[in-house]
Amino acid sequence: MKKVIVVILVAFIIIQFFPIDRTNPPPTPGMDFLKIKNTPEKIARTLRTSCYDCHSNETKYPWYSNISPVSWWVKNHINEGRKHLNFSTFAVYEPKRQLHKLEECIEMVEKKEMPLESYYLGHQSAKLSDEQRTDLIQYFKKVKEDTERGIMFNK
Repeated sequence: MKKVIVVILVAFIIIQFFPIDRTNPPPTPGMDFLKIKNTPEKIARTLRTSCYDCHSNETKYPWYSNISPVSWWVKNHINEGRKHLNFSTFAVYEPKRQLHKLEECIEMVEKKEMPLESYYLGHQSAKLSDEQRTDLIQYFKKVKEDTERGIMFNK
């Protein structure tokens, strides 16, 4: 039993030498959702607090992201979040894809699937109140309608 504990401890120490890359891609203000959609400050604050760590290039890595193997899980979560929706590069999406992403945002917030429960463990401030959920849903619906109008006028 003692040997098993020693092996686990040594393995834990060794994996600390394989840190994650915590470098964020450079900022792209002209492509950021908050800028291109002229997002009101109240909504922008909510998005930054509850969404931007995983769904933008502005991740603020928590202290526990320095400890492997938790850091590997965090980095994978961020990579997957950015791959699915990246607010920092929202302008790159074609208008129809923007519509689809906005529909997904509405659905995920309505169903309380975002932010993820696991995210709340280290980020209690990210938990959305009912009022914040309602505000986000209304805002995403408004942006979706504006985007649809833009598509119709550009045909």
